[in-house]
Amino acid sequence: QLQIVESGGGLVHVGGSLRLSCAASGRTSGTTVMSWFRQAPGKEREFVGRITWSDSLTYYADFAKGRFTVSGDKYKNTVSLQMRSLKPEDTAVYYCAADEQGTGVRYWGQGTQVTVSS
Repeated sequence: QLQIVESGGGLVHVGGSLRLSCAASGRTSGTTVMSWFRQAPGKEREFVGRITWSDSLTYYADFAKGRFTVSGDKYKNTVSLQMRSLKPEDTAVYYCAADEQGTGVRYWGQGTQVTVSS
């Protein structure tokens, strides 16, 4: 199994920046993609961005393009989410997830709270 731990959440003012980190441990050799999701109060969890280990390609949700950057180190099994120009609507619990090749299983972290105050 994989264990996922996020860190770096907190309170930030509108227009500010925040960097979230995620570390995977355990059976990491089969990890193919690491992603970030978020869930705001009363809303469904939504995709933010991801990185594919095989080619380091990244992909983002429309709201994240130009403001958020996903980066990672597949050898250290770590991934980060750099967020800039934060808005109140970015307030959510942010989750890191790792997809396991072959099983189709997605492992989730416990989430980290990001609050953007106006």
